[in-house]
Amino acid sequence: MYEIGEYIVYGNAGVCKVVETVKMPVPGTKDDKLYYTLDPVYDKGCRLFVPVDSQKVKMRPILTKKEADALIGRIKEIDILWVKDEKSREQIYKDAIRTCNCEEWVRMIKTLYIRKKSRLAEGKKVTSSDAKYLHLAEENLYGELSVVMGIPKNEMGEYISSRVMK
Repeated sequence: MYEIGEYIVYGNAGVCKVVETVKMPVPGTKDDKLYYTLDPVYDKGCRLFVPVDSQKVKMRPILTKKEADALIGRIKEIDILWVKDEKSREQIYKDAIRTCNCEEWVRMIKTLYIRKKSRLAEGKKVTSSDAKYLHLAEENLYGELSVVMGIPKNEMGEYISSRVMK
């Protein structure tokens, strides 16, 4: 179980703070179920109630500062996503986002930056699907690293670029 005050990553909601655990009635039964009350860090005014034993959506502790530093230090070594079949590209992106895994998000971002650069060099526009998934991957990765590193989320891309270019 997560502790009150702890930050976790909860599916597509991103980084959330565990506010409390509460027992709530389960409709159609006489039993109560234990839920986390979560406040998403980047969605003010939103509150989530998630079963403690939920298996439907990925939930994990956020990275430690040491893990975040190590991840940023390994970015050059992290391989891109190889997509053989263009028709399966969007599903591969969806699957990578759903992993809630920072390394997968880095792989996506690297892949999409290369793809974006290549398309622009050919005089083509960036596809709406690529733009959407690049944004999602950056929001997830930068949001988590921001909380861990104490750097504003809107400055995280620049911070990572400066570290990678060293």
